[in-house]
Amino acid sequence: MKRRFLALLFLFLILDSFAQKEEIATDTIAVKEKKWEIALELYSRYIWRGQSWGGDYAVVQPAFTYNVSESWSIGVWATTNFKKDYFYSDGLTPNRGYHEIDFGVTYQINDFMNIQIWDYYWPTLQKLEGTDNRYFNYGPSSVKTVDATMSFDFSEGYRYPFNATISTLIAGNDYRYNRNDDNPIQNFTTYIGIGYTFENVLHGLFGNISDYITIETEVGAVLNNQAEYYTYADYDKISLVNLTAKANREFTLDKGVTMPLSLSFTHNASDKNTEAFGRNFLIAGIAFSY
Repeated sequence: MKRRFLALLFLFLILDSFAQKEEIATDTIAVKEKKWEIALELYSRYIWRGQSWGGDYAVVQPAFTYNVSESWSIGVWATTNFKKDYFYSDGLTPNRGYHEIDFGVTYQINDFMNIQIWDYYWPTLQKLEGTDNRYFNYGPSSVKTVDATMSFDFSEGYRYPFNATISTLIAGNDYRYNRNDDNPIQNFTTYIGIGYTFENVLHGLFGNISDYITIETEVGAVLNNQAEYYTYADYDKISLVNLTAKANREFTLDKGVTMPLSLSFTHNASDKNTEAFGRNFLIAGIAFSY
């Protein structure tokens, strides 16, 4: 992990020498919103809301968004670590291989609030007992979930740059059971996250590069995890799964392409069920966006 950190920091410093003078008075230039956006992200591992999926393996995450109008957009997102086995050969150790593809619709209510519906699909590479990989199966044995999210983002143009997310699973494999393990009930597992963006907090620490680094923080908790959808979390109480601090530095390349670099640290503060991968994760990332 130390070598990853030093390598990313070195890359920050090298690229900064080419990008320090890229400040443009964008407030005086009318920027036409793109009809479509595409991104390719590479991370040292995949962490989602404090959950480690796919073990300690690097992942590739492509994404595509089409802006239908000023208010509506549709998107697709995927992740893979290119491992072939979902379980190790002993049949017990989880999450060696992991693949997921999601489709979503976003409605932008105003400049700081939107509503999103995302369909998650995470097919296992190996047929597991009691698991049904069919795409249109949303029952208890499925590998599908529908997530309804309301997001608030005041990180740009507002005095207090905070953001918040309220996410509820409204369909798919999110069922809780009674003591006899029959008659499954939709649980509507809900996650709440609150974040804050710090700018110029590293001013002068690494020279001019520090003036371009932002620090994003998030505190996230699962309110009702009785369906055990969040595998690495507490099942019987509110679970503080996601304490994250993320450093970002974005570089502007040619032809409208940007290259964000990031280094983040996530702590899962759940009391139980974190033994498989631990509680602390250091993740380095690079992306190319248009």
